[in-house]
Amino acid sequence: MEAETQETLIAALRLQLDWGVDEALEAEPQDRAARASERAEVPAARSPSPAPAPLRAQPQLLPASVAGTRAQALAAGADSLPALREAMAQFEGSPLKETAMNLVFADGVAESGLMFIGEAPGADEDRLGRPFVGVSGQLLDRMLASVGLSRERDFYITNILPFRPPGNRTPTDAEIALFLPFILRHIELARPRLVVLLGGVSAKALLRSREGITRLRGRWHQVTINEGQALPALATLHPAYLLRTPSAKREAWNDLLMLRRKIDSTD
Repeated sequence: MEAETQETLIAALRLQLDWGVDEALEAEPQDRAARASERAEVPAARSPSPAPAPLRAQPQLLPASVAGTRAQALAAGADSLPALREAMAQFEGSPLKETAMNLVFADGVAESGLMFIGEAPGADEDRLGRPFVGVSGQLLDRMLASVGLSRERDFYITNILPFRPPGNRTPTDAEIALFLPFILRHIELARPRLVVLLGGVSAKALLRSREGITRLRGRWHQVTINEGQALPALATLHPAYLLRTPSAKREAWNDLLMLRRKIDSTD
């Protein structure tokens, strides 16, 4: 029996050698099956659950009943363009601020005497914090260059809303009304001689009109800044609309020629 046991052990060693086992890690043989059974009887220690991440405090929005009054007060208290930008950054009356990446204030030359006003930033504008820098803004720059106007020298540009509406949706009437004190003060502080309203949202808001842009465009209007000040304003098609409707570029070109003639006659 003993010889038979010895032969069994030798056969097991040969098998391990065939498997590539060439050294012993422990001095005594171990019963792996028994140890596995012991481990199964001991409940595994549960790793502690990670502590939940602290929730970021959300700014408290002003109630709608006081947001408009606060917007008027902040706008009226700004005595310079940098102060107005800071006032808009402090304004907590609109949820648009929480969904936007950046406040988009203005671009170009404030002292140029020519101010363009669109409706709201898009995705590229929101990302870069500058108005009209996306595809529609590039088209606008090319159009204006064709009549001798450069953003670096000849005009100043902004929007009714400083924050991008989610999904680039059209601003609501309530959002436009809320930010209207800021854009009126913006015009007042920039002191342009001429204003160009890009698109129906801007034109209807600042001209206090219910007519669509196709009826408002192509003629000069008056934008009333306060009781004693009004400025000549030309309504025209938004460049984003021209990208969707290339056939309307002829009307936009005619509007630009009107603008060029007005600039030349006022210089």
